[in-house]
Parts: sequence; C-alpha cells; structure tokens
Amino acid sequence: MSGIKVEGYKTSEVLAALAQVFEGYNDAERAAQLKKNNGVFEFRVKNAAGQEALWTIDLKKTGTVKKGEAKALGLKPDVTIILSDETFVNIADGKLTGQKAFMTGALKTKGNMMLATKLDGVLKSTKGKAKL
Repeated sequence: MSGIKVEGYKTSEVLAALAQVFEGYNDAERAAQLKKNNGVFEFRVKNAAGQEALWTIDLKKTGTVKKGEAKALGLKPDVTIILSDETFVNIADGKLTGQKAFMTGALKTKGNMMLATKLDGVLKSTKGKAKL
C-alpha cells in the first residue's frame, strides 16, 4: 500500500484502505464489483498546499487502485474526477455526497458523468477501514 500513500493527502489513506478491500475480494466478489462499476476512475486531487496528486481505480478489468495518471498506467479513464483532498475525504466519510459536491462546484468531472455517480458506492466499502 505504500505505493498509494502520499504525504499531505488524506485521500491516499482512503484509497490505500480501498486497495486492501479490493485485495481481500475473492474472484466472485471481484467479478461482481467489476460488473457493477465497469469503469476506470482517475482522481486529480489538490491538497491544502495547492499541490496535485493523481490516483486511478480500475474497476473495468483488474479491481485495483494505483497511484498515478491512468494514461501513464496504460489505462484510458472513463471519468476523471477533480476535487480537493478535503472534499474527497468528506465524500468517503459520508459527510457529503458526490452529487452535492458536484452541484456546489466542489467536484468536477471529465468524461462519463454517470460513472462518477457510482463514486459514493465504491467509497462506502472503505467505511471504518481508513484511519483519518
């Protein structure tokens, strides 16, 4: 998981926990998640210092979380989600929905916006597993 964590980003803690959840899936659970979500999510997250970090969740083929831009990882993002570290953590904690964040301008998307609506469900699987 150390390859996912980035100092100064609480988002990386959530995504590291999500990666552990995905690793714990058996083949049937993994296949169900891939079928349910069927997409590649790229996250562009800015921290309080204004620096940007990127992560990619592949829920199309492998069910994995990786640090880096989707293209650099040999993937084509179906949706790119642009948000702050604080907004991401609030969505993961259930304090904010992805839809509300989008409507208030705290979250922006490029690509398949309907896929972005599945973000809340994907992040719910980390509930209680990430130490924030």
